[in-house]
Amino acid sequence: MKTSILKILLVGGIATAAWAGPGAPVVDVYKSPSCGCCNKWVDHLKANGFTVRAHDTNDVAQHKQRLGVPPGKTSCHTAEVNGYLVEGHVPAREIKRLLQEKPKARGLVVPDMPMGSPGMEVGHYMQPHDVLLVRQDGSTQTYARY
Repeated sequence: MKTSILKILLVGGIATAAWAGPGAPVVDVYKSPSCGCCNKWVDHLKANGFTVRAHDTNDVAQHKQRLGVPPGKTSCHTAEVNGYLVEGHVPAREIKRLLQEKPKARGLVVPDMPMGSPGMEVGHYMQPHDVLLVRQDGSTQTYARY
């Protein structure tokens, strides 16, 4: 039993180390300088092996428009990674999945600011919400459910 747990921890540690190594994806995050939940989401990404460049701006809307965030699907921060849009409190594991699967899409969005999503934690409470895949035409489909 102890050997199995040790193997799981070792393999998990190697996988995390490999993800965070040279060539790990860089996430550019565009956020308000005063938004605490945006900073917590940045910390979530860093804790999950991403290199993050946070860009404080008072005009996040220009980045939303440039990257093609669909109307009504916005949140407080916008990010870009490997040419994909990442809008709102998208969990790191879904970003990793996106980068592994490489769908022909604009990227992922979590509209609004659902409680319990990364950066919006409130104890153990999780407001049910979806991570949406934004297709090239701007339409969306459910990518993951929380």
